[in-house]
Amino acid sequence: MQTGASVFATPATMPPGPLARMMEERGHSALYFAEHTHAVAGAQAARMPHKFRETLDPFVAATAAACATRSLRVGSAICLVAQHDPLVLAKTVASVDHLSGGRVDFGIGAGWAADEMRHHGVHPDRRFARMKEHAEAVRAVWTEREASYAGKHVSFEGVWSWPKPVQWPHPPVMVGGMGPRVLERVLAYGDAWLPDFANEDTLAQTLRRVPELQRRAEDAGRGPVPVVLAGVPHDPRILDLCEQAGVTRVLTLLPAAGRSVVERYLERYERAIAAWRGE
Repeated sequence: MQTGASVFATPATMPPGPLARMMEERGHSALYFAEHTHAVAGAQAARMPHKFRETLDPFVAATAAACATRSLRVGSAICLVAQHDPLVLAKTVASVDHLSGGRVDFGIGAGWAADEMRHHGVHPDRRFARMKEHAEAVRAVWTEREASYAGKHVSFEGVWSWPKPVQWPHPPVMVGGMGPRVLERVLAYGDAWLPDFANEDTLAQTLRRVPELQRRAEDAGRGPVPVVLAGVPHDPRILDLCEQAGVTRVLTLLPAAGRSVVERYLERYERAIAAWRGE
């Protein structure tokens, strides 16, 4: 089982390039960046942690991370894909994949901030339908020389768009979520599942669903589906449970803070990893 991290990169956070280099030097396999385009002014936004209000663009951050490293996987966890123009998003992610030499993982989700969605013209009740179509449209642009897509929320035909991604057939699409229909979404338009730890009760439910996911993937004629678990605590017992259940990679959520705070946090994470590995 591999280890990595996600982070809300902000102007107050350790910069993405040095952070990524430190992650790679410490032996981790991936660093993913979260997304919020903006906060809607008002009391609710004022109570939010600064990381929700001041988040850097995840693909700008991922580019900086990729340029500072050689093997580290970079990408989004998560990209609020329903809030993006699919043609622009396809080019953005393909460009980062090109610049990184094929190291992008594309984590997507439907989001939770209803006011933010509405500013993007997304009705909260239709966000999952839009996520599906936007993900499928992005895939079409990546994989078809002359791309077309017809849906209720996005439609185009005769699109030429380069660069194409370096990875074949495209960067892995990690579908975030933990709801009752998430496995259907993973199997319909994803390449990996990206659940969140939340708490131990939720973890137990998540890990019980991993065999179901693999059975359904096999029934659909697919190979094993990677599972990337976000937000894991620094607990060797939890890490062992994840490995035994077949989790592919675990992610800790780094603090949106400067280098000294991040280093201390990573040291605790790595002590738990060492204990789990018996080192």
